[in-house]
Amino acid sequence: MTQIAFIGLGHMGLPMARNLLKAGYPLKVFDLVRSAVDELAGEGALAADSAAEAVDQAKVVISMLPASRHVEGLYLGDAGLLAQLPAGTLVLECSTIAPESARKVHAAARELGIA
Repeated sequence: MTQIAFIGLGHMGLPMARNLLKAGYPLKVFDLVRSAVDELAGEGALAADSAAEAVDQAKVVISMLPASRHVEGLYLGDAGLLAQLPAGTLVLECSTIAPESARKVHAAARELGIA
């Protein structure tokens, strides 16, 4: 089954990730709050110590973060995840962010062949 990385395990992300686990998907998770990571690891997810570690070998990346600046910080720039992900990776960005930020991240992903 396809390896999924899930980044952001807050009020929205935690239940979303939990539902993927319940459906049987292999999940590697990361959040800045370690207790959220540990909670899902106790339910069968693989725990990652960083976002970069979470996406290693993932074919699908799902993120649910608090604000536009967090999303742009996660994906963009030389240290951003888009620079690490291979072409063909599916990124599902689920955060409630400004449309401009969503378009900016989408354009950068598209240039790299990331959906």
